[in-house]
Amino acid sequence: MNDQHDHGALGDAEYAEFMELAAEEGFDIEDVEGALEEAAAGPLPVLAVVGRPNVGKSTLVNRIIGRREAVVEDKPGVTRDRVTYEAEWAGRRFKVVDTGGWEQDVLGIDASVAAQAEYAIETADAVVFVVDAKVGATDTDEAVVRLLRKSKKPVVLCANKVDGQSGESDAASLWSLGLGMPHPVSSLHGRGTGDMLDAVLEALPEAPEQTFGAGTAIGGPRRIALIGRPNVGKSSLLNKVAKEERVVVNELAGTTRDPVDELIELGGITWKFVDTAGIRKKVHLQQGADYYASLRTAAAVEKAEVAVILIDTTEQISVQDQRIITMAVEAGRAIVIAYNKWDELDEERRYYLEREIETEMQQVSWAPRVNVSALTGRHMEKLVPAIETALAGWETRIPTGRLNAFLGEVVAAHPHPIRGGKQPRILFGTQAGSKPPRFVLFASGFLEHGYRRFIERRLREEFGFEGTPIHMSVRVREKRGAQYKKK
Repeated sequence: MNDQHDHGALGDAEYAEFMELAAEEGFDIEDVEGALEEAAAGPLPVLAVVGRPNVGKSTLVNRIIGRREAVVEDKPGVTRDRVTYEAEWAGRRFKVVDTGGWEQDVLGIDASVAAQAEYAIETADAVVFVVDAKVGATDTDEAVVRLLRKSKKPVVLCANKVDGQSGESDAASLWSLGLGMPHPVSSLHGRGTGDMLDAVLEALPEAPEQTFGAGTAIGGPRRIALIGRPNVGKSSLLNKVAKEERVVVNELAGTTRDPVDELIELGGITWKFVDTAGIRKKVHLQQGADYYASLRTAAAVEKAEVAVILIDTTEQISVQDQRIITMAVEAGRAIVIAYNKWDELDEERRYYLEREIETEMQQVSWAPRVNVSALTGRHMEKLVPAIETALAGWETRIPTGRLNAFLGEVVAAHPHPIRGGKQPRILFGTQAGSKPPRFVLFASGFLEHGYRRFIERRLREEFGFEGTPIHMSVRVREKRGAQYKKK
């Protein structure tokens, strides 16, 4: 590691001082370097798993991520809520987007699959296209192939449900799709998945195509995703911000079909707003449409730097609101909460809303809050300062020396509780990256979740970090001179 870039957020002198400290405390230097690299890595490349219903996409995703997390059921269209998972293969980490969930619409299955695949492919750096080798290539598969060719994204063809030698010829017939070698796989039994994942690693870039900070063109507009459940007022807000009717607004929830990027000048600065309103719901596609909206929201969040999350104040804060917030937090984006339709509240609803915010919005209590009306324009002038505040928090970096002085004071005043006769201590730490802030703490023993939350709260009190999630990993030294382990 010879230059500043390799040290993540640490400069040469700071890095040398930090490694000396690590050596003094008995940590293995190579392992400490690995911890810093992992924490500084930032966004991970994205792999989309696409294909028509019931070809085994969710089963394959479970196989890739190594745990049964995606919903699996023997009927098409059962994947519902969360669509992005983190995976690791041969020492490389990446994100997997499971696109398994939509209801079959007999009249327009090609259209359904096309919409489904388009959103997934748009967010991805590479694609695994899953085909049922027993059934062979269908017209629907051919429709997806056309999309894949148009996208120019690297594609790994997975010939699924090949449970033995007899299925190999079925897999070979898929050469006809023109996507290169079909990888014969049984996602149910794990057969062939290792070879397929090796091909995936070759297809995936080291880092995602969409990068921020160093990778963003100097002077390029900052990207803002407007997210929230259908009919919360995203399109109305965009129109009010743009001061003209740029987006179709309809009282029917989910009238926006495609994300619309708008360059809008506010306060002398050009911003790029991504409108992500839900898609039109049809009765027979209702659950599928909810899934599309979720997938599109994930796509917009991945491409944005700031997520402005709209909450409809006239309705109770819902589980769906919570999921959208969790999605933005887990993606590590700067966050602003905009409570919309504020002009429609009476005193009673306002009282109950404040109680809901206290209990339901605790996980983002650090996010700037604006009470707005997209309809009347109330407090719209407060939106840009809130976005700027969140971005400033997102980009904040604390020098290692100052961080360790702070940690020393906190640990001395509030030591970790004694557990099993031992009292773990934070020995030192560093901020390995920003956008969002990522910290690595090195400790003498396991730090309980509650204590980590306490440290995060004190970090926010001391250094701000308003409007940004904080990622914190802890490395434990088992005993002096031994290698640490990740906790």
